[in-house]
Amino acid sequence: MLMPKNQARPRWWVRNFMNPFYHKKGQKAVFRKNARLDVLPFNSFYVGNNSVVEDYAVINNGMGHVHIGHNTFVGLFDVVIGPITIGDNVIIAQHVVLSGLNHGYEDVNVPIKDQPCSTAEIVVEDNCWIGANAVITAGVKIGKHAIVAGGSVVTKDVPPYSIVAGNPAKLIRSYNFETKQWERTY
Repeated sequence: MLMPKNQARPRWWVRNFMNPFYHKKGQKAVFRKNARLDVLPFNSFYVGNNSVVEDYAVINNGMGHVHIGHNTFVGLFDVVIGPITIGDNVIIAQHVVLSGLNHGYEDVNVPIKDQPCSTAEIVVEDNCWIGANAVITAGVKIGKHAIVAGGSVVTKDVPPYSIVAGNPAKLIRSYNFETKQWERTY
């Protein structure tokens, strides 16, 4: 009843009359006109103060909560599917996919679209930068002040103060607090 059959988008009355009572939008948070918010009242959705969700981004909390911190930027054409927690002062460039769900495929007698999904929370800690066209898979934690290079596919946790790149993403630099330099790790 909250959304049409075989669709992820909530009905008009859910978006306009229910969601404002269930979800929180911080002061001066901006949802651009063409951003698609597929948020439902049965999972939490929060966007912090001064955060921006750009045009053509899709935010979906149908499978789990979506929490976006303060001063965070969600870029053009990004896809954010919960469960996910994004910290403060995070930059997510264009065409990034962060998906906390996986489709089941184990039973070959049942179409994949009809099999149950599994979820694992994605956590992006404060002050991170996710480069354009990156993909962050379910269950990954990206540590504080980490950088994910553009086009990377992140399948494992990223340590704080590090840079990962590639498919699959591998550690290429870490910040050395003694020398105050970003140093190669390979």
